Amino acid sequence: MGTYINVGDEGFRRTRNSEYVDKSGLIAVVNKTLFTEQCFSCVTRCRRFGKSMAAKMLCAYYDHSVDSRSLFADLQIANDPSFDKHLNKYPVISLDMTYFVTRYHDEDIVGKIDKAVREDVMKAYPQVEPQDDDDLMDGLSRIAQETGERFVFIIDEWDAICREFIHGTSAMDRYVSWLRRMFKSLNAMNVFAGVYLTGILPIKKYKTESALNNFIEYSMVEPVNMAQFFGFTKDEVKTLADKHGMDFDELVKWYDGYQIGDEPSIFNPNSVIQAIRSRRCRSYWATTGAFDAVSHYIQMNFEGLKDDIIRMLAGGRVKVKTTKFQNDMSIIRSRDDVLTVLIHLGYLGYDWTKEECFIPNHEVLGEMENAVEDTNWTNVIKSLQQSEQLLHATLEGDSEAVAQGVDAAHDEHTSILSYNNENSLACVLSIAYYYARNNYVIYRELASGKGFADLVLIPRKNVDSPAIVLELKYNKDADSAIDQILRKQYPAKVAQHTDNLLLVGINYDKETKTHSCSIMHG
Repeated sequence: MGTYINVGDEGFRRTRNSEYVDKSGLIAVVNKTLFTEQCFSCVTRCRRFGKSMAAKMLCAYYDHSVDSRSLFADLQIANDPSFDKHLNKYPVISLDMTYFVTRYHDEDIVGKIDKAVREDVMKAYPQVEPQDDDDLMDGLSRIAQETGERFVFIIDEWDAICREFIHGTSAMDRYVSWLRRMFKSLNAMNVFAGVYLTGILPIKKYKTESALNNFIEYSMVEPVNMAQFFGFTKDEVKTLADKHGMDFDELVKWYDGYQIGDEPSIFNPNSVIQAIRSRRCRSYWATTGAFDAVSHYIQMNFEGLKDDIIRMLAGGRVKVKTTKFQNDMSIIRSRDDVLTVLIHLGYLGYDWTKEECFIPNHEVLGEMENAVEDTNWTNVIKSLQQSEQLLHATLEGDSEAVAQGVDAAHDEHTSILSYNNENSLACVLSIAYYYARNNYVIYRELASGKGFADLVLIPRKNVDSPAIVLELKYNKDADSAIDQILRKQYPAKVAQHTDNLLLVGINYDKETKTHSCSIMHG
């Protein structure tokens, strides 16, 4: 057993001894790429979404120095036709780049990586005579030629060097050259059965082309056929909830919401497991260390970025063009770049069918609020703080206080709306009732009765509070908004959830730019 080659199956064995959700189907996908032109894979996703677990699983499966059949016998992959064909058949080289960036901090880090791995590999093949000027690729080529063996090369956190050494440094340039030397040379097909890179960011672009354009990339934006392996599916979380006696609805509230490729509902796997272990749903993002710079990103001075963040805090979605991002956190040139970084970091969900991004769940919403508190957005912070008071005023039936609260929110967010735009006012109302997300599921334009209610707040499970239906009117009066709620039978739809209902009518006077409010029990 070596340090970097043939490391065995101990890593995945420990995973199997822990709470494990079967993601071995990933192996079948990778098996189909071996010995093909698609054998170079780069699978990227945000922290704590199972990247390292997948790398350990692949190592354990392919490594020819161990017999790991018992680890996989009860998993999905055991039923795949390719299972026996590739099980424990290859010399595996496994690198964790975070190990190297924490050990080496100088510009020669790539040279030290190449030397350390080459020496370890050559020890495993004492019958192959190295040359003094050999680098790692030379050594692997010599081994492949003399033994006929083909390697599986797995790199975990491949982009750690990219995050440690910024664009333009010699270390970064050497790393890209090393990757090209290893995986894009004419000899690569003669050396590798397959290559699997995993990390946070897709492969860096130079101008408009990937530095390694022979790799098939699977990312938070373009997962191709690997979406189901990027996190936990709803069925998988439901099984875990039933097994451990956890409230499934709470797990949905906190950790669901990622729409990855064609998978409409993906959960943060680390947070789900943490919640089950502690038997408590809360935010576990604080331990990832990936989002230290989020407040820096979101307050960059790009036109429309602040408004986009506010809209998403309010539960909305915004358009984003992900294709121009250079896959380099040190090169941020537009609002689209900022939003794309946040998608790759897991701070935003992404709907590829509509090219829209959004805040996926309650956990990330809270972390985004923390990031906003680190900015100089005093009006936004003030509005979020006042949101609790507005909800209490609503529940207490204090229509005057509600009208004043909506007035304040309207004034503080004039940058994202036209005063005469009803959709924008609905967005401001969503911000104003931000605090309600703790105990309510909030819907904009919920289809109900004979129309669409502007804002509907449905209490979450085990929350003893009334549902709230809000209707907006312009240049009429608040009572007419209440009449519309009753006329269009909005309460009938909400009654599916609860018979405890509060109707709130809000009117905006365009001339005086003030609001009035009427509240009644349904």
